[in-house]
Amino acid sequence: MSEMSSTNMPPPYPGPPVESGQSQNPPPNLGYPAQFDASKTTQGYPPAPGYPPAPGYPAPPPPQSFYAWPGYGQPYSMPANYRQGTTVVVAQPPITVVQTFRDVPVHMNCPHCRAEIVTGTHYETGTFTWIICFVLFFVGCSLGCCFFPFCVDGCKDVIHTCPNCRQQLARYSRI
Repeated sequence: MSEMSSTNMPPPYPGPPVESGQSQNPPPNLGYPAQFDASKTTQGYPPAPGYPPAPGYPAPPPPQSFYAWPGYGQPYSMPANYRQGTTVVVAQPPITVVQTFRDVPVHMNCPHCRAEIVTGTHYETGTFTWIICFVLFFVGCSLGCCFFPFCVDGCKDVIHTCPNCRQQLARYSRI
């Protein structure tokens, strides 16, 4: 590294030495107002403690205790000009959930006995079972193999029932 000469060195931290007739503060920026105008920023808020209120605004009311709860010191009362609002209750329509019944039990509320249940399922021969049987028969499985779909639950319709009232709730058809 080469040594820096005294002409290339930056000025010391406080800046250049102050001559006898100069001020150390920078000149004011003429783009901003010279005085803070409190009347434009208070917007109805009380002034900070120890300062007079801004011109054009009334003096704030005297401060009250923050802990003036009923039964603890001063009784709480509504101001005379306080208007109590109206409460509007909006009734929402009930949400209807579309239940999808497949080949597994479903958690639901029974529409007959109003109980919260998990449906019971059992299998019955349906249209899909017969179609598979005829297709197997015409393909050449006429020696009894065409009856396999009647033994397979995946080819049958699924019946959902309530375990409490034994009512049929839904039927899932494979077709």
